[in-house]
Amino acid sequence: MKEPTAHLDAVGSVVEALAGLALEPVLVGGMALVMLGSRRVTRDFDLLIARPGDALGPLVDALYDRGFELASRVNAEGEVTATITNRRVAAARLRLDAPASAYFLAPRSGLRVDLLFDYPLPAAALARRATTFRIRAKAWRVASEADLLRLKKLAQASRSSPGDAEDIAFLEARKRR
Repeated sequence: MKEPTAHLDAVGSVVEALAGLALEPVLVGGMALVMLGSRRVTRDFDLLIARPGDALGPLVDALYDRGFELASRVNAEGEVTATITNRRVAAARLRLDAPASAYFLAPRSGLRVDLLFDYPLPAAALARRATTFRIRAKAWRVASEADLLRLKKLAQASRSSPGDAEDIAFLEARKRR
């Protein structure tokens, strides 16, 4: 498995490509909390982006060019068990299904990037309130703490994950400082 810095470089390259397509990528989820100082363990990078529309093909190309493939099957634990190796098939699948989110996996490294398409909040609104972090010469837009808390509460209401309660407690403790 690759070193964490290699993962940061790989996902940072994806973030740059998505920004270049004007999709306003904003880091949310567990990795955003890690950047704020949480000791949370997470297995993926969650990026909230604008719906790609006409940029869907270039979006798929950006991920496939960097070794990622669209997940076609995920098990009950949330692990990707199958991917689509053909980028044209992946783009067609995304165009037809029009999902609220899509998972991409780099099979060689096991690195996963989850894209949320203006879901559950609009990317443009999150991007306006986001903070920019520079990590390893890459600019990362990280959702504001208020937006992260709102997203976590929405997630907690729609699923039962013990990590959500811990994340909410972490964010609320930061608010009290």
